[in-house]
Amino acid sequence: MPNAWKDTFERYRDIRLLWIFLMGCASGFPFLLTGSILSGWLTDAGIERAEVGLLGSVATVYAVNFLWAPLVDRVHLPLLGTLGQRRSWILATQLMMLVFTLLLATVNPASSLLLAGLFAFGIAASSATQDIAVDAFRIDQFAPHEKASLPPAAAVAIMGWWTGYSWPGYLAFASADRLGWNNIYLLMAGVIVLLMTFTLLVREPASARDQLQARADERYRRQLDGHRWAGWFAATVIEPFAEFFRKNGLKVALMLMLFIFLFKIGEAFLGRMSVVFYKEIGFSNEQIGEYTKLFGWFITVSFTLLGSAFNTRFGVVKGLMLGGSAMAASNLMFAILATTGPVEWLLLLTLVIDNFTTAFSTVAFVSFLTLLTGRAFSATQYALLASLGNLSRTTLAGLSGYTVDWLGSWERFFVVTALMVLPSLLMLWVLRDRFNGISQGTDPLKSK
Repeated sequence: MPNAWKDTFERYRDIRLLWIFLMGCASGFPFLLTGSILSGWLTDAGIERAEVGLLGSVATVYAVNFLWAPLVDRVHLPLLGTLGQRRSWILATQLMMLVFTLLLATVNPASSLLLAGLFAFGIAASSATQDIAVDAFRIDQFAPHEKASLPPAAAVAIMGWWTGYSWPGYLAFASADRLGWNNIYLLMAGVIVLLMTFTLLVREPASARDQLQARADERYRRQLDGHRWAGWFAATVIEPFAEFFRKNGLKVALMLMLFIFLFKIGEAFLGRMSVVFYKEIGFSNEQIGEYTKLFGWFITVSFTLLGSAFNTRFGVVKGLMLGGSAMAASNLMFAILATTGPVEWLLLLTLVIDNFTTAFSTVAFVSFLTLLTGRAFSATQYALLASLGNLSRTTLAGLSGYTVDWLGSWERFFVVTALMVLPSLLMLWVLRDRFNGISQGTDPLKSK
């Protein structure tokens, strides 16, 4: 057993994990700009919490990014294309984010809320496109037979995501009262420049993607009487989705998609309102930055390493079950915090449980989605699956502010978000044998 654990942690010496970590930083950072920083800015500007939640719906674009994911898989960008298919798209989207962030820094949301929303949407759309390329970058790093490397890869991607999200977030909240939110966005523009440097430093993954796509092109071209462009279009737009349903079967594919949608719905509603909640019960910007960003980063990274080892040793299905159960418990801890007010030690305990939840469930969730993804169209297929997981977080969670108002108290809101986790846990328990088969590369039940 000690040797097994040693072998598990030995996998972290792979240099490819460093590239994945840096791209994880690039993926996590933009969520600050349209998430907690924007919520803090709008709250300080006197915007109603229902409008704060609704403006956060610009993140809906993450739920539909699979619609243009085929372009990220197939279209070679001019000039930047020399960096490789994945890095060129990542750098292009970062340039777009930089422009929209600089524009947002010039806005006063109290008088120009719509304009602030438009610029925030530009950041979200650029970030959602970047995520397509970053996820494909991670998947393409490993050959199909390297399944044991998927949990460590997921773990370092998550650690990178939280590093890109938490450290600049701590800097933003700790400095907001002194610098003002407009200057904070200028500071965040500087972080984007640093992330662009990371993109230039990492190595493009080696992949047989072009050969696999060429075969799909040829197959569709034959079926369409030799029409070259029609074959390319069919292989680009239709084949990634057709392959997913063909590989899993219609029944299993739909079942997987439903589970992916349900799994994080409670966490999504909680996350959208967390900063508003902290401020309403009495925590300051500096406390929010220190506890949720700085301390939150430390415990998330620690639990992510542990979650990676757990998922490698015991499988992603057990990781999903453990993480999902903790998810419900962490939401109930927020309900307790709502009754006590700004008690710092209780906030720390709540964050420990909440970040344990995030670590275990997300490592398992990302690993599970990666197992379902093919190699020819990794960007498109992963984007489709991740979009389902994002749908609750980005679209439905836009109603979270109205939900708090309708329920009449934070306590009721957090209890309801805890109950939202239960359907996916029940589904996971009932279908655990089938999910285990999929995670091991076989599904003996899908033909039934």
